[in-house]
Amino acid sequence: MARKFLYLVAVLIVMAIAGLLAFRIFGTQLMRVAFVPASAFEALPSVPASVYADPKMWLARPDKPGNPALWTPSGEKPAADPKAVMFFIHPTSYLDRSRWNAPLDDQIANDRAALFLRGQASAFNGSAAIWAPRYRQATFGAFLTSQAEAQKALDVAYGDVRTAFDEFLREIGPDRPIILAGHSQGSLHLIRLLRERVAGTPLARRIIAAYVVGWPVSRSADLPALGLPECSGADQTGCILSWQSFAEPADPELILDTFDASTGLTGAPRKGSAMICTNPITGTPGTAAPASANLGTLVPSSDMMTATMVVGGLPARCDGRGFLLIGPPPAQIGQYVLPGNNYHVFDYSLFWGNVRADAARRLAAFGKK
Repeated sequence: MARKFLYLVAVLIVMAIAGLLAFRIFGTQLMRVAFVPASAFEALPSVPASVYADPKMWLARPDKPGNPALWTPSGEKPAADPKAVMFFIHPTSYLDRSRWNAPLDDQIANDRAALFLRGQASAFNGSAAIWAPRYRQATFGAFLTSQAEAQKALDVAYGDVRTAFDEFLREIGPDRPIILAGHSQGSLHLIRLLRERVAGTPLARRIIAAYVVGWPVSRSADLPALGLPECSGADQTGCILSWQSFAEPADPELILDTFDASTGLTGAPRKGSAMICTNPITGTPGTAAPASANLGTLVPSSDMMTATMVVGGLPARCDGRGFLLIGPPPAQIGQYVLPGNNYHVFDYSLFWGNVRADAARRLAAFGKK
């Protein structure tokens, strides 16, 4: 398993080598040429519910041999009998511009997704049995264009996620508490899942927390439609956490340009609205925490074959608009970040130890209800 722990290599492939240098030199136009599919959108049939009854359709599930979500750094181990279950939606791992959606059997995309699980979903394996579906994710280029095909691709991807979630609920039974989590494209689908499958339903009472990480959520224009409140306390349950990590000086213009031009889930404009910003160190919104309170950042070894936890390495504070600021660029993480000092791909790994503690704390509080 250690030899396969190359999630940072996947990060470089997905977000840096393939796009970052081109973006810095030539801007968004070249990225669109490189990544946005030139082909017509191919309408795809919905997958039947029975598809996700097959264990092979899951990147992670409790009975999966070699489950990538069970990886832990030295000194940590997965729970032997976790009390909760988790549904995790992985970020974009498909780069091919020949299609708008990843084939379910695309080995490269699935391998990259499994690597993301090692660096992200693994933070929760001390509290929950993790389920993470394969799905026909929208290709990376879908996020670089306003073409109608992009939304169609996202609809296909969400349809798979929704079907997988329904099978997940069937298999776990009616009583176990649930953690929901995602990152980037995964969080975008999680937002829709909260709105359509959780808000206003009895299922909401089973949610320990929803980690909508790496995607902006407007407090005024989105949150009221999601059925769960923003987490205001470190041990609050049935609530939503979200953050987007930037080193300083931060320049979130690329996010704000799109965000401010869009309409929220409530129908209200997002322009000028504050985004949910949970400080993952404290588990509360709008707060600041010193580096000494950081319980562990995942840092790769020099050969990229494994990773270690560095305690007390990074601070965090929320700014007024809702971005999480981590101070000067951390030397131990490296230079593979997005424009504007955006540490998007490291949203979980920067605070892996605190995310782990956060999930355990909220699970304990849920058990006292």
